[in-house]
Amino acid sequence: MTGSSTTRLAVVYSRAQQGMDAPLVTVEVHVANGLPAMTLVGLPETAVKESKDRVRSAIQNSQFEFPAKRITINLAPADLPKEGGRFDLPIAIGILAASGQINLPSGDSNPLHHVEISGELALGGELRPYAGVLPAALAARNSKRATILPLACAPEASLVERSKVYAVTHLLEVCKLLSDDSSRTPYQSTAEPATPENQPCLSEVIGQQQAKRALTIAATGGHNLLLLGPPGTGKTMLASRLIGILPEMTEAEAIATASIQSISQQGFSIEHWKQRPYRHPHHSSSTAALVGGGSIPKPGEISLANHGVLFLDEMPEFHKNVLEALREPLETGEVTISRVSNQVSFPANFQLIATMNPCPCGYLGDPSKPCHCTPDQIKRYRSKISGPLLDRIDLHLDMPRIPTTELQNQKASDETSVIIAEKVKLARDTQLHRQGMTNADLDTKAIKEFCEIDSQSSEFLTKVIEKLHLSPRAYHRILRVARSIADLEQSENIQKQHLQEAISMRVLDRPQ
Repeated sequence: MTGSSTTRLAVVYSRAQQGMDAPLVTVEVHVANGLPAMTLVGLPETAVKESKDRVRSAIQNSQFEFPAKRITINLAPADLPKEGGRFDLPIAIGILAASGQINLPSGDSNPLHHVEISGELALGGELRPYAGVLPAALAARNSKRATILPLACAPEASLVERSKVYAVTHLLEVCKLLSDDSSRTPYQSTAEPATPENQPCLSEVIGQQQAKRALTIAATGGHNLLLLGPPGTGKTMLASRLIGILPEMTEAEAIATASIQSISQQGFSIEHWKQRPYRHPHHSSSTAALVGGGSIPKPGEISLANHGVLFLDEMPEFHKNVLEALREPLETGEVTISRVSNQVSFPANFQLIATMNPCPCGYLGDPSKPCHCTPDQIKRYRSKISGPLLDRIDLHLDMPRIPTTELQNQKASDETSVIIAEKVKLARDTQLHRQGMTNADLDTKAIKEFCEIDSQSSEFLTKVIEKLHLSPRAYHRILRVARSIADLEQSENIQKQHLQEAISMRVLDRPQ
């Protein structure tokens, strides 16, 4: 057994995949004389533990020598769980630096002090992509560090403005990049976001003018909408066209949405950059699938719909406990998932569009087919959507069946999604200029400031609230919707007719 007098320590910076914040991980590699062994500490999960074999093979197949010494690798901070293959590359670079096989300058000129390295290694030394690139690149830019990562991850990382990204394909290329200043050329993305083609147009929906109006109002102020009607009246068709009339995403919204997709199981595709998400989960979805969960928390459907649309078709068919889990995110715009080891908050600023039938059979009030449901059955069916949840939905509207003759004779509307989108954008710009947020996000203090009404309108609204026994939350939501209607008509003040229209689009508040 040899002595332990020769020791070398190398420090490499990387990022963990831990929600949206991508915390910094310091990869400390200590190489000392002693019995050949490789120890990995710092709460590594299975994929990280297996990196020892991948790193050993990649180093040897890249014509480097794997040190026949005692190697200790510490992933700090020690209490943060580490997952995935992203730590393969920093571990390999740490071993090569600590064993003196790559020439690095000392002091502040050492490039390892100014870059963050991440990537999964193949056995031959090639680099493979990993999940959670965008939050890591964003955090690296905020820390004023460059990023070295696999070429396949570079287009995603380059979406972060003012970030410095170095794209590599092999372990040897990383070593050359660190030891040779002349080889450091930042990656320049040439990829262009794909423009959606054949997007469904609102003009294709025959009739249902009031429902189209409600959809336009919902898009204007970011309001939640519930469509109520018998089967085949166009509820799903109408909901799928909301995306086409929403304003284009801002840079901040696009980064937040892409970051969520990046750390999810589905991953992020640059083709979806600045495209608002449209999520349509099945009614059998669990609470964890909808709001997020897992031993290491992952985002659910409501977070994947961030700054986009969450569509719940046949809402009463969802389990009641799943629907009740939406109450807090609808109010706060985020969801916090707590586990014994950690707590993660995901943004969930989504727009809810839901549909339901008027009764279990679906034909209550439909002149074309009689309804055979009893009053108790109808009551039980509608009670699946609780009062507190219904209170958080700004608009609920009846969609009656269109007569066949009208369906055959009526032509498609000239008011396309493009035309409506321009009106929505103009009204949305008015809101952002006036209050810096959409009308749906106004809190109580902002409602008093920006949703002021005259004495006559106030008296009218008070009578309606008392007659229908509405909650204070419903009162505030009526004011928000009326403000959106006023903005859509470019009216500076909320008028009585705006309040009347807002109240008319809350059909489930009326006595049955």
